[in-house]
Amino acid sequence: MFESCIDMAAELDQVEAGLADPAIHGDQAAARKLGRRYAQLRPIVATYREWLTLTGDLHAAREFAEVDSSFDLEVKSLDLRVQEVAEKLTHLLLPRDPMDDKDVIVEIKAGEGGDESALFAADLMRMYLRYAERRGWSTEVLDAVESDLGGYKDISIAVKSKSAPGIGEAPFARLKFEGGVHRVQRVPVTESQGRIHTSAAGVMVAPEAEDVDVTVDPNDLRIDVYRSSGPGGQSVNTTDSAVRITHVPTGVVVSCQNEKSQLQNREQAMRILRARLLAVAQEQAAKDASDVRRSQVRTVDRSERIRTYNFPENRLNDHRVGFKAHNLDQVLDGELDPVIEACIAADQQSRLAEPSS
Repeated sequence: MFESCIDMAAELDQVEAGLADPAIHGDQAAARKLGRRYAQLRPIVATYREWLTLTGDLHAAREFAEVDSSFDLEVKSLDLRVQEVAEKLTHLLLPRDPMDDKDVIVEIKAGEGGDESALFAADLMRMYLRYAERRGWSTEVLDAVESDLGGYKDISIAVKSKSAPGIGEAPFARLKFEGGVHRVQRVPVTESQGRIHTSAAGVMVAPEAEDVDVTVDPNDLRIDVYRSSGPGGQSVNTTDSAVRITHVPTGVVVSCQNEKSQLQNREQAMRILRARLLAVAQEQAAKDASDVRRSQVRTVDRSERIRTYNFPENRLNDHRVGFKAHNLDQVLDGELDPVIEACIAADQQSRLAEPSS
């Protein structure tokens, strides 16, 4: 049982030796790679070693109990503990999404509902920024198109961990279940009669691609520049600084106009483009392997919702896993862990139920 952990323990020893070598820190990419592998292996090996110790203790306690019944309680206690640690180790050893260690780019797009949808998109943006702050991640707004009332028609945010994350702790592992249509029910600021309206915003979450993840042939790109369309009077409107990049083979289009420099907008657009192309490649790979995974909604249609935010009842519902909470104000302030944990638990259960190949 847990034979694979033997090789992992040996690999962890090698990784620790590599990290202790001063020469490795001269190559930051190699050091980061080793650091990530260490963060992956350490909790598995620690749990495996705890299971081995407890299993040995249980075996000894059973032998003593055969001649002294006073050890019966210790046998029961150790048996329960062995089962708990074995279950934890089983979850740690589940096949993992290869992108789970990645940072992410989160895109939020206003959908049906006009200005109210754009204001809701701004609420979602703040929710993710607050959640990132709670987890000690750094954030960067890559591009934003504001609405007239101060919301966002479209906004892209990069979310990064500041150190090598443990298993399931990287931004993509936590935020990947946020992809889809988010529906809001509330009285809009533009509503004079106090009637509750329903609108929606779409969230797309993609692992941020490194150069080694996605190779983009410059010949496959069509790059257009145009004048930014931000609020009047800003200097970004006086030059053709906005950039639109089209990846011709896939038809993926990315626009950026947030920066004053055309070069900066191009760099930001390429980051978003690489992330989208990586997501497309991952989806195609999953489809080819007939791996049924939870897909993100690509259209902002209120009927294809994953979650509802009901302001009058201070209620949040995640329709995929049946999660319900009446602390919407706290969720919007970044207290997202309970609903994210519910999604992770449901995903783990579905993978545990899958037949072994």
